[in-house]
Order: sequence, then C-alpha cells, then structure tokens
Amino acid sequence: MNMRVQQAVWRWRGVLIAVPTVTAAVFLLRLLGLLQLLELATLDQLFLLRPQEPVDERIVIVTIDEPDIQKLKQYPITDEVLARLLNTLKQYRPSAIGYDLYRDLPVPPGTAALAQVFKTTPNLIGVQKVGKSDDSQSVAPPPLLKQQDQVGANDFPLDPDGKVRRIFLSVDERPGEPIFSFGFKLAYQYLSQRGVPSNLTPEGYIFAGETVFKPFERSNGGYVGVNTSGYQVLINYRGGSDRFHTISVMDVLENRIQPEQIRDRIVLIGNIAESHKDLFYTPMGSHLLRSPVRTPGVVIHANLVSQILSAAMDERQLIHTLPMWAEWLWIILWITLAAVISWQQRQRSGGLRRLLLKRFRLPLWGLTLLASVYLAFLAGWWIPLVPALLGFTGAAVSVVGYVAHTATEMRKTFGRYLTDEVVSNLLETPSGLQLGGERRQVTLLMSDLRGFSAFSERLPPEKVVTILNIYLGVMADVVDQYKGTINEFIGDGVFVMFGAPIARVDDSQRAIACAVAMQLAMQTVNQQCQQVGLPAIEMGIGINTGEVVVGNVGSQRRAKYTVIGSHVNLAARIESYTVGGQILISEHVLRDAKYDVQIDGQLRVEPKGIRDPITLYEVGGIGGKYNLFLPRTDDVLVELQTPIALEFTILEGKHAVGNLFLGKLIRLSPTEAELQTDYELELLTNLKLHLLIGNERAPVSGDLYAKVIREIRDRASLFLIRFTSVPPEVAEVFQAAE
Repeated sequence: MNMRVQQAVWRWRGVLIAVPTVTAAVFLLRLLGLLQLLELATLDQLFLLRPQEPVDERIVIVTIDEPDIQKLKQYPITDEVLARLLNTLKQYRPSAIGYDLYRDLPVPPGTAALAQVFKTTPNLIGVQKVGKSDDSQSVAPPPLLKQQDQVGANDFPLDPDGKVRRIFLSVDERPGEPIFSFGFKLAYQYLSQRGVPSNLTPEGYIFAGETVFKPFERSNGGYVGVNTSGYQVLINYRGGSDRFHTISVMDVLENRIQPEQIRDRIVLIGNIAESHKDLFYTPMGSHLLRSPVRTPGVVIHANLVSQILSAAMDERQLIHTLPMWAEWLWIILWITLAAVISWQQRQRSGGLRRLLLKRFRLPLWGLTLLASVYLAFLAGWWIPLVPALLGFTGAAVSVVGYVAHTATEMRKTFGRYLTDEVVSNLLETPSGLQLGGERRQVTLLMSDLRGFSAFSERLPPEKVVTILNIYLGVMADVVDQYKGTINEFIGDGVFVMFGAPIARVDDSQRAIACAVAMQLAMQTVNQQCQQVGLPAIEMGIGINTGEVVVGNVGSQRRAKYTVIGSHVNLAARIESYTVGGQILISEHVLRDAKYDVQIDGQLRVEPKGIRDPITLYEVGGIGGKYNLFLPRTDDVLVELQTPIALEFTILEGKHAVGNLFLGKLIRLSPTEAELQTDYELELLTNLKLHLLIGNERAPVSGDLYAKVIREIRDRASLFLIRFTSVPPEVAEVFQAAE
C-alpha cells in the first residue's frame, strides 16, 4: 500500500507541486486585495458584454441639462419653478414623483406654493444626503417632506476605483435609525399601488414581492474588506440613460409632453448638467478602447428602481455571489484542472487525433472558464474570473516550468547515456525524434578489454563494476575531448561514432587520435585500479570508416539513436583481432584520414562475412596537432630451461570448440610466449590454455587466454602468442619457470 502511494505521488508529482503552490499564491494575492481592482474591472466588462436589455417603460427621467439652465437663467431653480414643474407632472397622475434635487433651504420666490405642493402630493419623494466623507458633507432634506416621511437617502457607496457598483437600500441616519433609500421609496410607492408587498422580513431582510434582497457582505464576489455600512446591494444595471425614457424639464414646463408619457409611471427629476457635478463612473461607461463615460446620479437611482420593480414583478435576477468556501473551491478546481491537463500533455503517446486533442485541450478549457463565468453572469451569478484565470494560467506555467526543469535535469541524466550532441539532435531538431535514418559516412571506433570475461569470473561482481566504472569513466572523458559520440557501452566495450549526429571533415583523424589517447589513458585507469586493490587491465581498439545508416531505430514507444550497416560489423571484427594495448585500423580509415599517422605494422585478414581479404594497419601514434604516440614495449623472450607443457583448445568467439591439443611453451615474457605444437594454427586465432606441471602433468587451476600473433618461420611448428588474460595461479608458475 505504501509503495502504491509513493508511485501515485511520483506519477502526479508535477500536479502535487503546482496545485498547492499556485493555490497559496492566488489565495494570498486575493486576501491582500491585490486582485480586487482586476475583478471589479472584469465585472464591468461582463455588464457591457451582456445582451442589451429593453427600455424600462415604467420609469421616466425629467432631466435638467446645461441648455435648460441657460433658459431658466438661474440655478438652483426657484421654488416657484419647482412648484410649477411638480404641479404639471401631478396632473398627469404618475405613480410616484422623485426629485433628486437638494432642497434643504428655500429658494424664493414661490416658497409657499412649493410647500403647498409638498403637503398635497403624497407620492412625492425628496432626497437627503446622510453620509459624510473627506470631500463631502451631509445635506438635510426638505423639512416638510421629512415630517411626512417622504424622503429617501440618495447616497452612493464608492468602490476603491471610484465607481458605483453598489447602492444603499437603507442608510443609518443615526445608530439604530435607518432611512430607506431614494430609489427604494419610489419603488415602494409603485408596488404598493399595485398590491405588491415590500418591506422587511422577520429576519430583517428587505423584500419586494417574492424577492429577498440579501445585504452585501464585505468580501462578496471580487470585493475584499470594503465598507458595508447600511444595507447595500449590488446594482444589476439595466443600462445608461438610453434604457429609460427621458424628457427635458423645459418640455414639461412648456407643456410639450403627452399625458401617457407620465401616467402611471415613476418620474425622477435630476440634474445631468456638467456644472452640477452629479456625475459618477459606473460599469456602463467602462469601455476598454474608449475613455470612460460618467453616468448622472439620477440615472443610477433609476437603475435601482428598475432593479427592484423587475425583481418583484418580472422575476429578473439579482446579482448573486457564491459563499466564500464555494469561491475557493471554484478557484482550486480550475487550478487543479490546468495542472492535470498540463501534466498530461508532457506524454506524447497516442494517435494524431489524440495528440491534437491534447495540444488544444488547455486553451479549450481556458475558453470554457471564460464562457462559464459569462453564462453564469447571464443567469445572475457573479463568479470570480480573475483568481480562477490567474490560477489556471499559473498552474499551467508552473507545471510547464517544472517539466522544463525536469527536462534540464533529464538532459543531464540523458547525457550520461548519450552525448550532448545526440541529446541536442534528439530534442532540438525537427526530425530528431522521427524514426528512420539517412546514409552517411561515419568512422566507427570499438574498444574492448582483453580477457575481461575470464578476469571477471575471478572477482566479486562489486569489484567488477568498480573496474568498469573507472575504465568507462576515463574513456568517456577522452571520447568527449575528441568530439566522439558514444553510441553505447557494450559490457566492457565502448562503441564510439565520429560523424554522427554531426559530421566533420576530420572525423577519421579525430578517431585515430582518440584511440591513441584512450590507450595512453589506460595508465590512469590502472593507477586508479591499483589504488583500490584491483589488478591492471588492457584494451584493444579497432577502427573502420564507411557508409552506414544513421538514425532512430525502434518503435514509437521505444527507439534508439544508432548506426546500422556492414561497416559496423567490420569495425567489430577489426577490434576482435587486437591484443592489449593495440590499435588496428582499416584501409578506409587510413585513406580518409590523410594525416601523419605512424604505422607500426600491417596484416592481411579475412574477416567473417567479408568477401575479400583486407589489410589492417597497426597504429603507433599520430603527429601534427595531435602529437600522440604509444610507448614502445619490446618484451624480451626468455629461454625456459624446462619447457612448460600445456593443452589448449581453439576459441570461436567466447566459446571453446573442437578438440584439445598438446603443446609447450619454449620461451616466455610477461606478455608473450613461443608456443610449440604440432597443430597448424592460423594467425589471430584465440586460444584457451591449461598448464600441465610436474611428472604427473597435473593441470594448473585458472584459465590462460592468448592470441596467435605470428608463426615463427625459422622454426617448425612454433608460434608467437600474446597473452590476453593471465590468472594469478598461472603467473606464479611463470615466475617460477623464469
């Protein structure tokens, strides 16, 4: 069970890292209020993108603008003009009249006439400003209307960006003494005349018809900790002044209106002139590509009246918000979704249709998020978009960043198995990961430890691995120095390419120089082995140049960058002819190098699978800019007083085949010997020998391996052999014989 959990954690590690990290970051930004203005701006755009609503026929606005003030030649308008305006409207029998004009002091003449209108117009609502701020003071209502409870508060709560998105349904004039808002008072008049109830629920909530107006809370929607004094609600704007019928005050005073324009409607009177400064920024004027347009205060009140009437009579939706826990869950959902999709996109398995679906799945879900928020708003729900979108994007970026980081780490790890050039070819070229290959000339170097199979049988596996790691580590550094590409480590061998994936004009030269440097580096290898108590080892190298197929071989699920062709097999054959410390190259390599290569000898061989015999050249060094030469080791063969009897068999590959043959060692050195036998041995034959000592010809434990170097022509049935593996038991016999 524990293992399953660990595997699941590892399988989804990118998601498990991204989701908590991005969630914590988004939550912190939101709680600090750093996303508030963006969320409010998003709300504005939702209002503007919503289909335009029809004109509310129940509301008429009588406007006072700059031309009207010029004609009246006075502002504020006198009590006489105001009384005449109200009397004119009264005669058309409106449902309610609300004038959004401060009248705390008389403006003679006509003060008595205006007072009479106030007394005889029960459906008239005046205004007062309750709140105070640093740049505004409260304004008292008309005393007579206040006594008759025909006054409403016309205060607006402003958001941090100065816009009006909330509005009061009631304001506390004094602690515990609320006064209903101007808009609610007008709506109340209209609804009561039509038998639609509106008042307070037992819990203290304001209702109209079947609709309950829940009070706004300080962190509803995209808000964070705003002032929620009074009884506030979000305004569900119908629109600007174009969503209401408007009449000029001069048209009313000069009787240029029809009775049906006023009858049974709510009439609001307000000043929309620039000089009056009763203009506010609202969502309806927040255009992305144009300067913001201000909305007259009387139009904002008209929107509130329309909102209350439509909710009570038309079942028009209010603007609802999710509870805090649901908003957090919504945000986490989109963060998790983006993280999962981005994490899954790193896997490229599947057909073309599935790959295309994966590629476009993230943007499609992003569009789904936008569409979900928009459709929810059409249904009356304000769901946070900015934190969800920020989290969605952040999670995707976080996962991609993590994948990029792991790709970098993977590239480093990859580099332990492939060279940087191969990794770059695979990851950074358009065709790097495509199956298939191309024909090109490549120089192939193969190295192998002589007698390592027998050698490894005598050591514990841990020590064998230690030797291999020392040897391969040093060889890899040398190969990198000469810009070779290690195709693979084959047991104790190294397969190196020069000319793939990147071809250079001096590939053969560098291959020869690399081989010499590798042989010289064996001294370092053996020093490190001796420091940890391990025996010395020897290596042979074969090099061939020819045309091969280079590319990715395998399947869509698993492939390998490699080379294929007969010249690869020939390189392996050439390497098999070498002895420890030797480098053999083909004619193709020597011809292609065209360089100062020191040749110490040559031999004619007939490799298996090759039709014609070929000449191999033994390399002793390379001059020019490389200036690398192998040290000369002339072993002196010592004549044995008593020849060492032995029996041997011929090896085919790694296996002994055929019969046992008898022979004896006549002369001996630490690395070579003269073998006398009646059996005719071929050049470069690999032998497995067992020493026989004493009169009883008892076999010595431990296998001795050697290769036939040449036939000694001046003496019959005598061959020079080169030891490839000398076990300790045999070495003791040799020392005693010498």
